[in-house]
Amino acid sequence: MAVTGFRSRVVALTVLIATAVVAILVVVSHVMLSGVTDADAHDLARTRAEAVAANVTAVGGRVVLTENSSEALDEVAWVYADGRLIDGNVPASVVGRVEALAGSGRSQTAAVGNYLLYARQVPIDGHHVMVIVRVDLTPYETSAQRSLALSLILGGLAILLAGGVAHLAVRRALRVVQEMAALADDWGHHEPGRRFNLGVPRDEFGELGRTLDSLLERVDNALADERRLTDEIAHELRTPLTVLRAEAQLAQLSGEPVPPEAVLNEVDRLDTAITTILRAARARTDAGTRCDLRSAALQAIAGRAVEVAFPAKTEVAMAADVAVSLLSPLLENGLRHARSRVWITARIQDEAIVVDVLDDGPGFDPADVDRVFEAGVTSGGGYGLGLPVVRRIAASAGVEVRAIADGRGHVEVTLPAARAAT
Repeated sequence: MAVTGFRSRVVALTVLIATAVVAILVVVSHVMLSGVTDADAHDLARTRAEAVAANVTAVGGRVVLTENSSEALDEVAWVYADGRLIDGNVPASVVGRVEALAGSGRSQTAAVGNYLLYARQVPIDGHHVMVIVRVDLTPYETSAQRSLALSLILGGLAILLAGGVAHLAVRRALRVVQEMAALADDWGHHEPGRRFNLGVPRDEFGELGRTLDSLLERVDNALADERRLTDEIAHELRTPLTVLRAEAQLAQLSGEPVPPEAVLNEVDRLDTAITTILRAARARTDAGTRCDLRSAALQAIAGRAVEVAFPAKTEVAMAADVAVSLLSPLLENGLRHARSRVWITARIQDEAIVVDVLDDGPGFDPADVDRVFEAGVTSGGGYGLGLPVVRRIAASAGVEVRAIADGRGHVEVTLPAARAAT
């Protein structure tokens, strides 16, 4: 309905503009044609008057015509000498106006009905001579009327043509939008991952298609991110819940109470998992936020057997709780797979601080280094926070993290270094 309304508005606007343009052109052309026909009528009147005046002369004190006027000329040209008609027959309908022009003594024009009267003074010594001619304006007016009618007909056809062309052009242009809408509606039910892929934009609709493709890509990524979050929550909470259930069933079968330490330990793990996952979903690095990396690392280690080798006064541009949430899963992963040793180092590289979390375990398979941060990918048991949460925290905080296959457990984290205070 909206497309039809838009098309109608465009066509209506085109017709309105075309009508205004045609009206202006018709009026201008009619005015110009009227001016041309009027000038032609005056030129014909002057030509006739000059032709008659050329035959007027004085002979023996009398004004006469050197050539006899034809019968046709008598009806359109008259000669007055000293107030008396000496040649021509003046129709009764114009006799009063003709005599007035003859007595005026100067050259001038006058309109009587559909006729143009032109009076021309003939200079003859001792006499007052006037030549008056008549031009029928009917042919000129008929020509102007026919021209006006033809202009109106052509103008109407031009308006209809403009409306038709506008309708076809808008319909063809909006066909792309209609097809895009139909495709998008169909994809929403069957193929949500499809894109328009209109290629290099050639017009505004191509730009619209590319913009919509980008928007769909962002929406698809957001939905995929939410699905990954759901998978990560299920993956990280399943093991602690399984342990709690097993402890409860064991106590039920044995008739002995569940050890409080086991329950508290698993509850703490659940609390840590939930807090870290939620923090990962909302993690952002605010301008001006900074923390001491060594203090954050020690908080993440929480008294476990992990060696630390950091430069003195190493500060990173992120909140301490985000740094702890980022390092804790990596240390948990290292402790789970290490044979005997886990250590963490830091080095300054350009305007960043690179943290290496290492262990002497088997390390990563080179074929899996790009998949170890996906939910469900693991090389052993355990129920700590996994590497997928690390990826989420890193993406939210603008941090780069990657696994390195060098024959040992090795994860490299690149953190933004805090700028020196000014």
